[in-house]
Amino acid sequence: MIRYIRRAAAFCLLLLVALLANAARVQVFEADALDNNPANRRTTIARYSQPRGDIVVGDEPVTGSKDTHEQLAYERTYRHGPLYAPVTGYASQTYGTTLLENAEDSVLSGTASVLAPLPLWDDLTRDRQPGGDVVTTVRDAVQRAGYEGLAGRRGAVAALDPATGAVLALVSSPSYDPERLSGTGSSVTGAWAELNGAASQPMLNRAVRQTYPPGSTFKIVTAAAALGTGVVSDPDAATDTPSPYVLPGTSTTLPDEARGCEKASLAEAIRVSCNTVMAHLGVEVGLKDLVRTAEKFGFNEDDLTIPFRVARSNVDTDMSDDQLAQSSIGQFDTTATPLQMAMVAAAVANDGELRRPHLVDRITDHDGDTVRRQGSDSYRRAMEPETARQVQRMMVDVVENGTGTNAAIDGVRVGGKTGTAQHGVGNTGTPYAWFISWAQDPDSGRPAVAVAVVVEDASADRADISGGGSAAPIARAVMEAALAEPG
Repeated sequence: MIRYIRRAAAFCLLLLVALLANAARVQVFEADALDNNPANRRTTIARYSQPRGDIVVGDEPVTGSKDTHEQLAYERTYRHGPLYAPVTGYASQTYGTTLLENAEDSVLSGTASVLAPLPLWDDLTRDRQPGGDVVTTVRDAVQRAGYEGLAGRRGAVAALDPATGAVLALVSSPSYDPERLSGTGSSVTGAWAELNGAASQPMLNRAVRQTYPPGSTFKIVTAAAALGTGVVSDPDAATDTPSPYVLPGTSTTLPDEARGCEKASLAEAIRVSCNTVMAHLGVEVGLKDLVRTAEKFGFNEDDLTIPFRVARSNVDTDMSDDQLAQSSIGQFDTTATPLQMAMVAAAVANDGELRRPHLVDRITDHDGDTVRRQGSDSYRRAMEPETARQVQRMMVDVVENGTGTNAAIDGVRVGGKTGTAQHGVGNTGTPYAWFISWAQDPDSGRPAVAVAVVVEDASADRADISGGGSAAPIARAVMEAALAEPG
């Protein structure tokens, strides 16, 4: 009899071990798959059961949460939604998250490990902390200056602190109110269809996700390459460039919109924006060295994040000499985001050192204690300090005596470069107006701000003047705001 009891007990023990093993398999090894199963509503309900952390500009949150008293309780709200949409993105119960709402979702939703009281606490308890806050580097006055300057026109503004890489403004116009997408129901799906169907593409983040031909603003990169490789040793010396210039290997002539470009010096070519000189110098620099210089500024980078992804700015690595000539003046297949061109201006202003652009200053927990801080990191050395100082002098001349006088600020050292980018079939589209610039208060030992502005629907009588007429005044307003509100 005892023998049968022992066998029964052993069998029960075996069943118990099997039960525990299965429970462990489900709770440990299959937990993530079950949590992420679309049929599992518990995770979604838990996600919206508490207020979401906020995205902060300065000392003020630009987001919030409201209790809807429904199953998905808390819904995202936005203060000044269209102004900050290129920074925040949206957090939608229907369509997910984008931009900062996506990149810092674990912090905002309370699942980030840095918010837990102890290491691995949330993994062990399967708990969710109150949402943390994401404090940005954006300055309200600088953001507003760019937004109001565009005034609803299609275009973008990006502004950086050259000394730290902090993003001071990301503006995209026209914009949209992300709160329209926050909840569920027909109003949200209707808003989604309307916004995605709009010809003006208000949900496109033109500052970081749209690339444009940079036009003559790219001549700053070409100038840095010409000086850095020794093709030009004296920027004030005459060149041997004819005007018009016949593109190598073709019978196509490249004209100049500006006067006095024949045999003009590099400095004069930048001041009045001579296409011929810069195209000729680009060919003399050569494909390899021009591409290498552009990549030092951040071109051809696939993995740049701020923390959300920035679209790749492109300079082709395989071109004929005539294509290289066109690329050297920001045409052919050369494209750039406004943020990329702000990085070009920032590198020049910061004596050739390009700091890594970043949008987040720090992460705080629900009690306001800092749990993570973003430092200032070096990204690339774009050029040697002496080269940078030569380019600075030429950009200052553009603003004081050249095509960029509309960006001048009394008592402030300002450098800039205008640009007009042709596009469309046969260049039939309205040219994009560009202006890149930087400003340094004479009382400061470091540059205050670097800016890039692009206006898609600009109009002008001649190339390179539209950048000075349409984009430069916006850049000036952004620089004035940054100088008036120092970090």
